[in-house]
Amino acid sequence: MEIERKYLIHSLPENLSAYPSRTMEQGYLCTNPVVRIRHEGDDYVLTYKSKGLMAREEYNLPLTKESYEHLRLKTDGILIAKTRYYLPLGDLTIELDIFKSPYEGLYLAEVEFPDLASANAFVPPEWFGEDVTFSTAYHNSTLSKGVH
Repeated sequence: MEIERKYLIHSLPENLSAYPSRTMEQGYLCTNPVVRIRHEGDDYVLTYKSKGLMAREEYNLPLTKESYEHLRLKTDGILIAKTRYYLPLGDLTIELDIFKSPYEGLYLAEVEFPDLASANAFVPPEWFGEDVTFSTAYHNSTLSKGVH
């Protein structure tokens, strides 16, 4: 079970380059239910996500580079490219996504939680913007449709 909150970010934290980051590309074979492929570093993954907003099932299966490249040609919509920064927040980690074209200027932060109680009790840092956890508009699967 993946339990996460998602926030719009309007101004980036200082010294962002001091934090670890990875570039990633992901595409969607299906958006209902979500079936995604992702390339991140040397990792290639096929992911299935069930319906849900703050909490949903998620299954990851490894892919080879060749199978990723084959499936990449079969994705619908826009391939999402972004850099993800990993910022510590106590026992949690903020995953800050900085999107590349065509969503340049879009910044989203996600925080994953061990349980629903922790997610519901979460008080975001001051630099976080609006909570968009319960909006499908900011799901990457929606962004892949070019709807934003």
